[in-house]
Amino acid sequence: MSISRRSFIKGMGIGCVGCTVGSLPPGALALNPVASLKGQSKLTPSLCEMCSYRCPIEAQVVNNKTVFIQGNRNSPHQKTRVCARGGSGVSLIYDPKRIVKPMKRKGPRGAGEWEVISWEQAYTEIAEKMASIKQHYGAESIFFSSKSGSLSSHLFHLAAAFGSPNTFTHASTCPAGKAIAASVMMGGDLKMDLANSKYILSFGHNLYEGIEVAETYELMTAQERGAKLVSFDPRLSVVSSKANEWFAIRPGGDLPVLMAMCHIMVKENLYDKDFIEKFTVGFPQLVEVLQDTTPEWAQAHSDVPAKDIIRITREIAAKAPHALVMPGHRATFNKDEINMRRMIFTFNALLGNIEREGGMYQKKAAAKYNKLAGIDVAPELAKPTVKGMPKITAKRVDATAPQFKYINKGGGIVQSIIDSTLHGVPYQTKAWIMSRHNPFQTVSCRPDLEKTAQKLDLIVSCDVYLSESASYADYLLPESTYLERDEEISDVSGLNPAYALRQQVVEPIGDTKPSWLIWMELGKKLGLASYFPWENMGVRQLYQVKGDENLYKEIHQKGYLSYGIPLLLREPSYVKAFVAQYPDAIKHVDSNNMMEKSLSFKSPSGLIEIYSQELESLLENYGIPRFHNFPLKQKDELYFIQGKVAVHTNGATQYVPLLAELMWKNPVWLHPDTAKSHGIKHGDEIILENSVGKEKAHALITTGIRPDTVFVYMGSGSKTGEKTPATTNGIHCSSLLPHEISPVSGTDVHTSGVKISLA
Repeated sequence: MSISRRSFIKGMGIGCVGCTVGSLPPGALALNPVASLKGQSKLTPSLCEMCSYRCPIEAQVVNNKTVFIQGNRNSPHQKTRVCARGGSGVSLIYDPKRIVKPMKRKGPRGAGEWEVISWEQAYTEIAEKMASIKQHYGAESIFFSSKSGSLSSHLFHLAAAFGSPNTFTHASTCPAGKAIAASVMMGGDLKMDLANSKYILSFGHNLYEGIEVAETYELMTAQERGAKLVSFDPRLSVVSSKANEWFAIRPGGDLPVLMAMCHIMVKENLYDKDFIEKFTVGFPQLVEVLQDTTPEWAQAHSDVPAKDIIRITREIAAKAPHALVMPGHRATFNKDEINMRRMIFTFNALLGNIEREGGMYQKKAAAKYNKLAGIDVAPELAKPTVKGMPKITAKRVDATAPQFKYINKGGGIVQSIIDSTLHGVPYQTKAWIMSRHNPFQTVSCRPDLEKTAQKLDLIVSCDVYLSESASYADYLLPESTYLERDEEISDVSGLNPAYALRQQVVEPIGDTKPSWLIWMELGKKLGLASYFPWENMGVRQLYQVKGDENLYKEIHQKGYLSYGIPLLLREPSYVKAFVAQYPDAIKHVDSNNMMEKSLSFKSPSGLIEIYSQELESLLENYGIPRFHNFPLKQKDELYFIQGKVAVHTNGATQYVPLLAELMWKNPVWLHPDTAKSHGIKHGDEIILENSVGKEKAHALITTGIRPDTVFVYMGSGSKTGEKTPATTNGIHCSSLLPHEISPVSGTDVHTSGVKISLA
C-alpha cells in the first residue's frame, strides 16, 4: 500500500479499517471524531514518543481539527525530518480506541470486563491494596516496570519512596545487551559518528527499519558519500538490501565471524597498536583466546565464506580509523549476547576509531566540555533530588547471581517476575505496577507470564490503550499522550552539549493525566507527600536550570539547545578548531595535537577492559569474550527469529490507526526450498509450533531468508486487549520463545526452534 504525505495528513483521525470498538463501558473511550482540538496554533517544539529514540519535533494544532508534526528545525541532526511513526502521533489523540477514563476490572483477569471509576476511587483503592501488601509481605513484593526514559523516572521515584528496590525498564527485552557490554568494558556507552565513516559493518543492526531519524540519516549520508556497508543478517532486511554486500549469516554465527575478523586483525598486524597500548587492558588475553578462531572455523559456525571474512577484515582495516562496526540496538538473538557485543567494541578498539572521525566517541556533556574549554560554554543542569528518602535494604528479585550486577543497575531483568511470582525465587512478588509497558508482547514465554498475572494480588497499568498487558490489570489509569503533556529537560548531548524538552501541544482529551502526575498523586494518597515537593512540571524544570529564567524561556521557545562546537579528542582537526574557539583548552593538547590525556573511561582500570577481572570474578570464563556455542534449536527444527518494521515499534504502535493501516499483516518469511519441502505455497495458512506454544499465520515465500530460518515482525497476534487487525493478525512471538535468560546481560533470548506445517 502506498500513501502520500498529503493523503497521510488528510487522513489523520480516521480509524483502522475493520476495527471494532469492543465492549468497554460508555465514556471510557475517546470520541471520534473529536469535535474540536484545543492547543498551540503555532509550531511548538517537543519530543516524539512513538518509539524509544524520542526525536526532537515541532507540532501545532491545525484548524482545531488535526495536528501537524515535523522535526525540530533547531536540531541540526534532525531538522524537519520525521519518520512514519513520528508523523502518525496525532492519531493517538482522538483514536476511538484510546482510553480516556480510569477503569476498574469487573470480571476475571483478561476477560475484558470493566467499569469506569473516578480518579479518587482509583487512587484510594490502589493505595489501600498497596499498603496492605506492604504490611503483610514487605514493600519489595511490589514490582514496578516502565518503558525506559522519561516515563520511568517518576514511577521509580514512587517505588523508592514506597520502599521497593524492584524497578525495571524494557531494557532486558531489547537494548540492554549493548549497554551492559559497554558498561563491563568502559563503564559507559559510546556513540557513533556514522556520517563520516568510510566503512561500516552491521551485525543485524537495521537502522532502516528500527529507525532513529538522525542516526538513520547519518547512515544514508555515509553511503551517499561512498562508504561501504556490509550486512550480516539471516534475512534480507532493508539495511541488507541497501548494503554493498549481504551475508545470510546463520543465527548465532555473529560472534564467530567477529572473532575471526579480530583474529585476522591481530595475526596480520592490522590493528592500531598505539591505541591498544595506551587505552586498553587485556590484549594478551585476547590474543590467546583468538588463536584458534580462524576464518575457516568461523565459516563452519556461520556459513560466511572464510575468504570473504579475510577480505572484509583487510578492507575495513585499510579504512581505519574512519571505520566502525555498529554495536547494534536489537533484541538478544543468542545466549552469547554479552560476548558478541563486547567483541564488537573490541573490534572497534582494534580499529583505533575511538574519538576519531567516522568512528565512536564519548558523549560530551556540559561538565566535561566546560572543563576542557576552560570556560562555561554550556549550562549544567541540576538533578532534582529529595532528602530523606527511605533506605532500602531488601535485595532485588533479579539479584539471584553476582553476574547480573550490571543489569540490576541498568534496567533490571524484567522477566524475573516469572520466577519470583510462580516459584518464590528469591522471594514472592505480589503486585505489579506498569507504566506504558507491554511485557506480554516483549517478554519471552507468554504462557508463563499469563500464569504470573493470574497469581498476583494486584496489577495496575498506566497506558493510552487497553494493551495486551493492560488487559490483565485490576486498574487501568489513562495517560495523556506525549502531545498532551510537559516533561523534564533531557540531556541529548553528542559531540557537544545539547538539551531538549517535551512540552504540551494539545489540551488533554477526556480525563487523562500525564504519568508523572498520576504517580505523584498516588504517592500522596499513600502518605508519601513529603517525597513529592514539586507542585508541577514547571517547578521541576526551573530547578533543573537552577532558577535561570532566561534559559528556562529559551528551552521552551526552541525545544532544542546546542552549545559549542563538535569535539573528538583524538581528531587533530577537531582539536585545532576547539582550541581556536576556546584558547584555554591548549593546556589539554598533547604533542600529537590530540587531547588523549583527557580520554578516560569509567571502568575499574580507567581503560577499555578487553579483559575484565571484575567480570571474571563474577562469572568464570567470562573475563574475556569467548564462543560458547549455545544451542538455539533442535535438529529437526527451523530457527525462529524476529525483528522490527519501520512503521511499528514492537508492542506499542499496532493500536495506532494510521500505522495499523500501513501494516496490519504479519506473515512468516519462508524460503522457497523450505516451503516446497513442506508443501506450502505463498499465502497459505501455516502453523509454527514448539514446546512453548503454537501459532498460526500466513506464509510469505521469499529468497530473502535462509532455508533453515523463519522470520516475523514483532508486535502482532495479541491474545487479549483491544482488538485491531494489526494486533491480532499473525504470529505472537512470545508464545514461541522459552523463558531463557542470557548470561551477564540478563536479556531475553529471542531465538528459538520451531516446526512448521500447513494449517
